[in-house]
Amino acid sequence: MTSDQGLIVGIMLATIAMFLWGRWRHDMVAAGALLACVLAGLVPATGAFAGFGHPAVITVACVLVLSRGLQTSGAVDVLARHVLPASAGPTLSIAALTALGALLSAFMNNVGALALLMPVAMQTARSRELPPGRVLMPLAFGSILGGMTTLIGTPPNLIVSGFRAQTGASTFAMFDFTPVGLAVAVAGIVFVGLIGWRLVPIRRQAGAEGFDTGAYLTEARVPEGSKAAGKTLREIEAALDETGAQVVGLIRNEVRVTAPSPGRLVRGGDVLVIEAEAEALASALSGLGLELEEAERPEPEADEPPEDVKTGRKDRASDDEAADDAAQKDKPRAPDEIVLMELAVLPGSALTGRSATDILLRARYGINLLAVSRHG
Repeated sequence: MTSDQGLIVGIMLATIAMFLWGRWRHDMVAAGALLACVLAGLVPATGAFAGFGHPAVITVACVLVLSRGLQTSGAVDVLARHVLPASAGPTLSIAALTALGALLSAFMNNVGALALLMPVAMQTARSRELPPGRVLMPLAFGSILGGMTTLIGTPPNLIVSGFRAQTGASTFAMFDFTPVGLAVAVAGIVFVGLIGWRLVPIRRQAGAEGFDTGAYLTEARVPEGSKAAGKTLREIEAALDETGAQVVGLIRNEVRVTAPSPGRLVRGGDVLVIEAEAEALASALSGLGLELEEAERPEPEADEPPEDVKTGRKDRASDDEAADDAAQKDKPRAPDEIVLMELAVLPGSALTGRSATDILLRARYGINLLAVSRHG
């Protein structure tokens, strides 16, 4: 092996390792690999960026623009509502969704088509009571199969067409790949729709079973002279961190504060809304001298209906406005019930790479981040 061959192999291995590590963005790693080849003398400096002018690269860039336009215009949502059957069984629904993914990926980026149809796939899985994987994996296969049917459907087709032109022959036309690609795509879609989705392993969604979100919220009163009185919420949350508990709300003078500021001082008589595991609840309360609100609540008068307040249930709804400080006065009024939701960060979201502190999730939006699930 020559020195140049050793250098290129070393750069390739380092690039693959960086891709697998995932610490930096893939485009930054690729640009770094190109720069390393230039510095090592493997690629001439004058031709280092010649590849960006290749027709395949420009075409892929145009396809990405088209994908973004379809995403922002809502055209895919309209198409999905008209194409996908509303009351069909799992087989027909999965086959139709896979075919739609193949159709879109024939004229746009595969990843873009997949990202657009993923919410539709999740909704289909819920309505048909199917594991998400049995709908998402056929959709992924469909986006791959559809890319084979046209010239712009997948970058390899464009690259082959470019090399064919360099040999002196004409480039491939838009639908020259269709006779073979369409036959393969149809066969693949039929197989996935009839048999393939049944072969996908069933995996329970992490935390879906045995995690009742309403069973982990409780109200705890801060007695006068307790350890929590006079501390800030930040200090209280630091003390609760060992038990995995978190303060998600505060009630003072019958006014409920959702996502209170960490710098707010806690006074005797306040009621803290705490999210915690049932097993760790007792430890969390005793460590700060807190008492369950149910034990402190006075008996209702005879002419008043009793309030249903139970430990581990969601907080009762009322018409009070959630107010923390002057910054929260402009927020719209909403019921006081604390709602727990699971939200997905989509590819290309402005939230990617930013922390909850960076976007002021609690102070600006009144949202408590309880947990993050990544890679299942």
